[in-house]
Amino acid sequence: MSDCCAKKSSIISAHECPECHQYCKNISLKTIYHHVKFSENQAILAGDYYFCANKSCAVAYFLATGSLFPKRLLISAQAIEEDRLCYCFDISEAEYRAALEDGSAEMIKNFVIAQTKMALCACEVRNPSGQCCLATFKRLEKDARR
Repeated sequence: MSDCCAKKSSIISAHECPECHQYCKNISLKTIYHHVKFSENQAILAGDYYFCANKSCAVAYFLATGSLFPKRLLISAQAIEEDRLCYCFDISEAEYRAALEDGSAEMIKNFVIAQTKMALCACEVRNPSGQCCLATFKRLEKDARR
């Protein structure tokens, strides 16, 4: 699999979101620079940033020291709002849930897995969380079986 979906050897840290108080995973500066709109991206400071995945929270990225970027300042704000599942190949959660119902989900997931194995995904840059989507496919499948 490509580097973006491989298990990371670096330590993942978490910090509480200053707005919703949910614990959030750290994220690379590379991801942030690709998602924060110009000219706000010029204000990105060096440091350990975190991504708030809580959809109802207005905060996207924040430093433990207080600097933050709201979701409305992200290029991907609309995709987050629309529950994008796979940012690399433009698959929404709704599309995948419908595919689970009509029996075509395996084809979609296999396509994403194949592209990932050929290192054709770019999760760290395309996904605002910087995370690979493959675990979300599994979560949605588990939810559908309930």
